[in-house]
Amino acid sequence: MRTGAAAIVFAAAITVALGAGGQRSSRYDVLIVGGRVFDGTGTVPVVADVAVKDGRIAAMGRVPRSQAARVIDASGLAVAPGFIDVHTHADDIADHPRAENFVRMGVTTVVAGNCGGSALDVGEALSRVRDTGVSINYATLIGHNTVRRAVMGTEDRLPGPPELARMRSLVWKAMADGAVGFSTGLQYVPGTYAKAPEIIELARVAANAGGVYASHMRNEGTELEDAVAETIRVGDLTGARVQISHLKVDSPSRWGISAKALEMIDAARRTGVDVEADQYAYTAASSTLGIRFPSWALEGGQARIAERLNDPATWQKIKREMAAMLAERGLNDLSFAVVAFYRADPSIDGLSMKQVASKMRGSASADEQFEAARDMLLAGGASMVYHFMSDGDVERIMRHPYVAVASDSGVLTMGEGVPHPRGYGNNARVLGDYVRARHVITLQEAIRKMTSLPAEHFRFANRGVVKTGYAADLVIFDPARVTDTATFEKPHSFADGIPYVLVNGVVVVDKGAHTGARPGVPLARSLMGK
Repeated sequence: MRTGAAAIVFAAAITVALGAGGQRSSRYDVLIVGGRVFDGTGTVPVVADVAVKDGRIAAMGRVPRSQAARVIDASGLAVAPGFIDVHTHADDIADHPRAENFVRMGVTTVVAGNCGGSALDVGEALSRVRDTGVSINYATLIGHNTVRRAVMGTEDRLPGPPELARMRSLVWKAMADGAVGFSTGLQYVPGTYAKAPEIIELARVAANAGGVYASHMRNEGTELEDAVAETIRVGDLTGARVQISHLKVDSPSRWGISAKALEMIDAARRTGVDVEADQYAYTAASSTLGIRFPSWALEGGQARIAERLNDPATWQKIKREMAAMLAERGLNDLSFAVVAFYRADPSIDGLSMKQVASKMRGSASADEQFEAARDMLLAGGASMVYHFMSDGDVERIMRHPYVAVASDSGVLTMGEGVPHPRGYGNNARVLGDYVRARHVITLQEAIRKMTSLPAEHFRFANRGVVKTGYAADLVIFDPARVTDTATFEKPHSFADGIPYVLVNGVVVVDKGAHTGARPGVPLARSLMGK
């Protein structure tokens, strides 16, 4: 009897030890062996194994390969926390759940809702991401332009007390539903019509809920210092952590002024304002065509815009102001602008406005470029790429310790339009060009700017560092080979030299190919427990 009972117990133990199908169960799901581990804090890397179990980093050091269901040999490769991109326009990620342009350059977490534009119902947006299943983690801000448009349309005026109260309520609801902060786009309609007191009131709501204030500032070139001062003042008066979005100098006449902007950030930090910034690693920006027109001409919606553009006297006034704005920037015409997406006529995607004017108007003169821009705005506008920044400013900004790396990209569809290449290559470009080729910053500093720096500022708990107990968002890349392959002429090309990416412990990029896995989760801030 005892012998029989012992045999039954032994058999049961074997059944537990072996999984379904008679396979021995493993202590770890994935084991990454032999890589140089950059923990994300900026410290010198160490060679170590990283073991993953149930979406978390379970062990580090030397781990027997026999204990893992899958082993990834990272010999000669770097192992880092998954990159966190805090300035994206991936608001439609549920419609493009693979988010391949992001994850193929090592990004495992994105923040949407930037530049004042977001879902109005943040709770619904987060639920949709959760229900759909996406390949990377997703968080969102609540956008000021979205809130103002819902309450006031696109009118150029101050809000009345009931309207301001309604906007405060919408921001509060978004924060309660999980938004990680409040964003502004003060160069865009209708946010451009808002004065500082309105911004301060709404940012205070987000700050009181523990959220960040992220701002596409009112000016990024000719009046950069005033714009930085206004942004810092919002943080000073509300207590909000401040994120200056895509810090740049977009006016050739002001190239070099980035030094002053960075000094202002340092001074504010010394007084206790928690202000940081982000940037993309290119000398070209991307925005709408409408941003080149005076803001007063864009008030009231497309019908009123058309009235102004179709009135000869008003159009002449608009053209004069457009020319004056360009001259102040040190630009003579619109030849620095390239069409990224123009739905009315995709054949001009990829052409400069000089080329567009030649094709549409028969002349490449500055006046005909303005006329072509008018025709395009009447037809619904376009997304543009703007070449008007300097390498010197980009490098200076990148060296600053409180500037994160962010793409300012949406989820891209392969072959659609001629978008800015940053959406495919931003992180890889920093690692390959600015670290390896130019030696602007060290590899460990670049990784810190992509991981722990944004994680801390946006309060993404247990992410952004390779550490036991933290989420297993990991990127494995070859420092000697990683590079951006996307160009302005041919942007639809994935980054190279990043063979593996894990999101919450699941391999999403395997030997350079997307696995189709969708382990990403919504990262929602909650008022509960604050």
